Amino acid sequence: MSNRKLIRPSLAEHKDQVIPRSPRKKPSPHEQTNAENFYYLKQMQNGTPMVVVLQDGEQIRGTIEWYDKNSIRLKRQSDPHVMVLKHFIKYMYKENEDKENE
Repeated sequence: MSNRKLIRPSLAEHKDQVIPRSPRKKPSPHEQTNAENFYYLKQMQNGTPMVVVLQDGEQIRGTIEWYDKNSIRLKRQSDPHVMVLKHFIKYMYKENEDKENE
């Protein structure tokens, strides 16, 4: 067996060629702002009666029972509870705001 000599390049030569990178802060994705989650949790805790207006204009009234990334479940008093997919929702508002505008 022969002895091998390990050859290491000098880092001092390459140190000047390296361009330091400035740290960039990435903006948070839209889904991670938590504003939507905060709104749903607040309405759930308060038991706020909500009006959900669907894309076709139909209105569903009830309180938000739970939610996830793609849907919300509304608890209705006289009708069965209903799960609504979020992409069918045009907008939603508190039911008492409807009475204030009249």
